[in-house]
Amino acid sequence: MSTANSSVLLVQLSDSHLFAGASSKLLGMNTRDSLNAVIERVLAEQPTIDFLIATGDLSQDGSVESYEAFRLASAQISAPARWIPGNHDELSEMLEAAKRSEFLESIADVGGWRVTMLDSSVPGSVPGYLQDAQLQMLARSLSEAPERHHLVCLHHNPVPIGCAWMDPIGLRNPDALFAVLDRFPQVRAVLWGHVHQEYDQMRDNVRLLASPSTCIQFTPGSVEFKVDTTAPGYRWLRLQADGQIETGVSRVVGLDFEVDYGGEGY
Repeated sequence: MSTANSSVLLVQLSDSHLFAGASSKLLGMNTRDSLNAVIERVLAEQPTIDFLIATGDLSQDGSVESYEAFRLASAQISAPARWIPGNHDELSEMLEAAKRSEFLESIADVGGWRVTMLDSSVPGSVPGYLQDAQLQMLARSLSEAPERHHLVCLHHNPVPIGCAWMDPIGLRNPDALFAVLDRFPQVRAVLWGHVHQEYDQMRDNVRLLASPSTCIQFTPGSVEFKVDTTAPGYRWLRLQADGQIETGVSRVVGLDFEVDYGGEGY
């Protein structure tokens, strides 16, 4: 069991885009197969996992069946887990699949850290927005645990990542988020999905991290929508007792994939 004086290992899965049908593909990739390949790699590389987080777009079609498929696949990782919705998710169906679990609980303490999961999804909208209730919950979570180091997670990117087509569909009120975070020096990192690519920068003393999708990847630096041929992957985070973070991205190998822009789109 992790204690406040020990490090903890978190695994992030993001943007799995599952369908109700097991054979369905997104832009040419079978998203269930790619998720299972990523999880297989997680299990091979991370023998002891303390916490699993899924940062949105678990589903592509918003079906209960797709969430149940994600739940079944991710259950191979024996660790407490939390989910947050993304712009492709349907919260009511997600709630149905998550019933009798803690998957959608917003706050979790792991070792000497607190993880806060923010819902930035807006029904019917691709860009994200943090409602006042989410910002208030975040402030409460931070203020109630000043002795802990804090990791804050959401789906949408709160900063530009250098993709001209994607930056307008990120978080619409990032200033409101950072206005809260800047009040609390115990915040160590902000982690998100949505962008289907790696990002790792510092903002003052807070590390800003984005991660690959477990299915298709977006080409870094692209002006218009473009799918990359980089393999699916996941992010691991070693959260140290002193507040330091070791992190990296690992990708599957040997997954054949040809982009099909003529198929069902993103």
